[in-house]
Amino acid sequence: MDVERKNAGGRAEAWGDITPDAARRLVSAAVHAFAERGYHATTTRDIAGRAGMSPAALYIHYKTKEELLYQISKVGHRLALDILEEARDGGGTPAERLAAAVRGFVRWHAEHHTTARVVQYELGALGEEHHAEVIAMRRDTDAAVRSIIEDGVRAGDFDVPDVRGTTVAVLSLCIDVARWFNARGRSTPDEVGDLYAGLVLRMVGAEGADGRGQR
Repeated sequence: MDVERKNAGGRAEAWGDITPDAARRLVSAAVHAFAERGYHATTTRDIAGRAGMSPAALYIHYKTKEELLYQISKVGHRLALDILEEARDGGGTPAERLAAAVRGFVRWHAEHHTTARVVQYELGALGEEHHAEVIAMRRDTDAAVRSIIEDGVRAGDFDVPDVRGTTVAVLSLCIDVARWFNARGRSTPDEVGDLYAGLVLRMVGAEGADGRGQR
């Protein structure tokens, strides 16, 4: 899917708010270059060429290759975090909210698997200050899922001896979708989201729950 367009639900894609158009094109080109070659093997010339621009034009919008990675990582983490916080703060039982969180988080990683691979697996290439900022968002991501699981434990709906460890397992399961998902494969993002929601509900001991969070 072209990251500059809108998805089927009409929501703006990751780079819709980046202006001007040249800056947005560079981010989109960098995503595909980093995903294909890896951050360290990609040059600014590679990125500019994919965007149909000269290397000199790139520096008008981004001072360094790392600044491009930071933009990608910041926006991607913010979008993913928004999905989880919306589910955490939504109505319904803990099982329903956890299912919604997992379903949305997985669907985003499947629909935007190219972007998500860069966001999740090139984190170590960020500079110290940018790395710290993104790590703070990852802590918020962890906290959003952990909060839902804690609510379920308090309500007696979940059987989770180790909430922190289970939170890490849930997030790892969801994030890994970006590594293997194939848009031409047998399953759609929605189908994978429903499957993983059901798996996670069983993981936390929400017996009788299906992928839509119903008990």
